Amino acid sequence: MSSMRLSGKVALVTGGALGIGAEIAKRFREEGASVFVCDMNREEGEKTAASIGAVFIPLDVTSEENWKTALATVVERAGRLDVLVNNAGINVRKNIEEMPMESFDAMMAVNVKGPFIGIKHTLPIMRAGGGGVILNMSSICGLVGHKFTNETYTTTKGALTMLTKSVAVRYAKDNIRCNSVHPSTVETALVQTMFKDPERKAERLGEVPLGRLASTADVANVLIYLASDEASFINGVAFPVDGGLTAY
Repeated sequence: MSSMRLSGKVALVTGGALGIGAEIAKRFREEGASVFVCDMNREEGEKTAASIGAVFIPLDVTSEENWKTALATVVERAGRLDVLVNNAGINVRKNIEEMPMESFDAMMAVNVKGPFIGIKHTLPIMRAGGGGVILNMSSICGLVGHKFTNETYTTTKGALTMLTKSVAVRYAKDNIRCNSVHPSTVETALVQTMFKDPERKAERLGEVPLGRLASTADVANVLIYLASDEASFINGVAFPVDGGLTAY
């Protein structure tokens, strides 16, 4: 293992029970951070936290009260928060003509309102601590219109991209950096199920110049860098992790 790049930092990861979030939490711990794993899935969240020596906090990101409680727990346990990772997200895979408005509202609530509330209540904590890093998990769909992805998802991720830039320019004076990360399709258990359809797999692989899916490690590597002091002058950036997909 390299020298500890996040040594002494306190991090909170939403959607940290499984998939990309669990990988980020694990890698942050390996790099020396104290990690709080937040998720609605208590069983998997507790399992992930226990396996990496982290603390689990139940969190519904759409609830302001939940956020206040979770952040109060972090401050009580760790005294501060250095890194907020807004990773929780959902996708109801229906195009605009078929999307029920309840599903649209649910996606907006988790993918946009969740990070918004988290940032709202994290800013004063970070300011009091002399600064911090906010990392928002967007998507290539926050950068380009993507023909294989529904319009609602693209709308939510585009909103998150601009929320990131707004926070970056306003709160830089408080030594708070805010960046977004934009993966193409990531090889998670969920995606492996989706790719049992060979046509679907071929179309997704075919659009990536590097010819493979992103791994959860590919994504976590970028977050480690952005959370570390190595990235102390990186602010307001939309960072693609897409094998060149958005370079077309």
